[in-house]
Amino acid sequence: MDTTEILQDILEYVDGHITDDLGTELLAAHAGFSTWYFCRIFQWGTGYPVMGYVRSRRLAFAAHELSSGQRILDIALKYGFETHSGFSKAFRRYFGCSPEIYRLHAHCSRPALPSLLCMNKYLIGGILLEPKFVSLPAVKLAGFALKTTSADGENSKAIPAFWNDYMSDGRMEKLHSESFVKQHDEYGACFPANPESGEFEYVIGVEPKEGTVIPNGYHTCELPCATYAVFSTPPCDASSFVSTIQGVWQYIFNEWFPKSGYEYAPECADFERYDDRCMSESGKVCDIYIPVVKK
Repeated sequence: MDTTEILQDILEYVDGHITDDLGTELLAAHAGFSTWYFCRIFQWGTGYPVMGYVRSRRLAFAAHELSSGQRILDIALKYGFETHSGFSKAFRRYFGCSPEIYRLHAHCSRPALPSLLCMNKYLIGGILLEPKFVSLPAVKLAGFALKTTSADGENSKAIPAFWNDYMSDGRMEKLHSESFVKQHDEYGACFPANPESGEFEYVIGVEPKEGTVIPNGYHTCELPCATYAVFSTPPCDASSFVSTIQGVWQYIFNEWFPKSGYEYAPECADFERYDDRCMSESGKVCDIYIPVVKK
């Protein structure tokens, strides 16, 4: 076998033994090279140091399993991380957010077997969406709140049901008819989860006028001041609007964050903002605001 074939065999071996105790010397022996030579030829051929590649693949497999409902610690141990803290730090460095936030907003399919010939395409991904960056002061919201959790994918069912009820039971019309409403753009805001229970608050709301009294029956809260990466969804018709939004969330967490130089800002909230561009049956667009800080 030539060098490319040998390295491709190593990539396949790593995936096939991803939960085993893999080390540089073992992989070098499997390739039939000295450790010194193997380290250099591997980095030349893949662009990764050997154990950096192994760790990135373990994190990719772990990200896939976050949607399974398993405890994060169990996933961490399965993929060779000794503690929840160590796994979270490595995950945040690679994906730009904590495992808890990733599980809340994104999921990925089981990592495909890598091809050395297609490595650059595989690493870069498919669609390209470039965000704009804005810094916003704290934003007050008034509306309705839902308590839910990402455990067993509960949030992926509870939040769409919450929106459906809001739009069909009269609450949407009532909220927008209130005199305290500053503007009618709607926010779908996701606040940080309780680290012990995993429960988090999701709010549908609008901005109220400064200094106005909000009647009982409405939930009030505040989005912290932050710098946001703002992604606009590609224009689409009503039938594909939800799936388009979900696709952009997947892109943000699976493709943009790992290569952006940014990470998710701690103790902040992300949100979707629905303005007049969402009202038509075709060409619908919404903006997704992700709080970020430089790595």
